[in-house]
Amino acid sequence: MKLNFSRVQFIKSAPRVADKPTPALKELVFVGRSNVGKSSLINLLTGHPIAKVSGKPGKTIFLNYFSVDDKFYLVDAPGYGYTASGSRHTTNFSQMMEEYFKDNVNLKGVILLLDSRHTPSSDDLAFYSFVKKTNYPLVIVLTKTDKLNQKEAASFLKETARLGLDLTDSIKTSTLEKRGFDDLQARLAQLIGD
Repeated sequence: MKLNFSRVQFIKSAPRVADKPTPALKELVFVGRSNVGKSSLINLLTGHPIAKVSGKPGKTIFLNYFSVDDKFYLVDAPGYGYTASGSRHTTNFSQMMEEYFKDNVNLKGVILLLDSRHTPSSDDLAFYSFVKKTNYPLVIVLTKTDKLNQKEAASFLKETARLGLDLTDSIKTSTLEKRGFDDLQARLAQLIGD
């Protein structure tokens, strides 16, 4: 199955999992720390400026549902770490994600974004461990890879391996250079299936 993203539309922001849209469709959720580039990635991936992009961390505070060709939802989750006001909101995020993942038969994959310019944070590691325990398929996407030279990229990979993150099948992306999106679309198509 090839994803063509011909009709992508924002459906709703859900402050709680109980507020999910209907009809129920397959879901792919995008998660990562605040300001990792989730919205930019979603916009470039779909070819539509549907997700609000901000230079300030913590702009997304609800689960944002985008319908793709009436076949599945891309779900833009709030970034973990900080809100727009700068205060920590790990507890709210953790509760929302635990509720979201619990018995979610529509969830077909988790897309975890990691900023390749920074060593994964304790929040990144905690979320990675959490998802691994759920047995949902996990795709790790490295963002902002255009910002690294070869030595910095090698150092990042070495450090993430030391921390226990398996980046063997990760997808390296750059929204600036529009790199990695064919690979990401192919992986998402596998997750969605027919």
